[in-house]
Amino acid sequence: MEVVLNPETEEKVKRLAASNESVPSDYVSQLVERYVDHDEWFRQEAQAGFRSLEAGESLTHEQVGERLRARQRR
Repeated sequence: MEVVLNPETEEKVKRLAASNESVPSDYVSQLVERYVDHDEWFRQEAQAGFRSLEAGESLTHEQVGERLRARQRR
């Protein structure tokens, strides 16, 4: 796979890769892998949330607030 970056982004990648003692291609591969993993996780969580809503499982604004306050008290 080949990715084309605009010159400004390419320079940023080179600079950041060097500061991480990496070569640009490895640095970009790591970034893409992390992004893809996060995107996959986020999409799964969103779908689970939509399924819960469709099943009628939801919380009111007040219930969410109470759960947050309960966590802070721990």
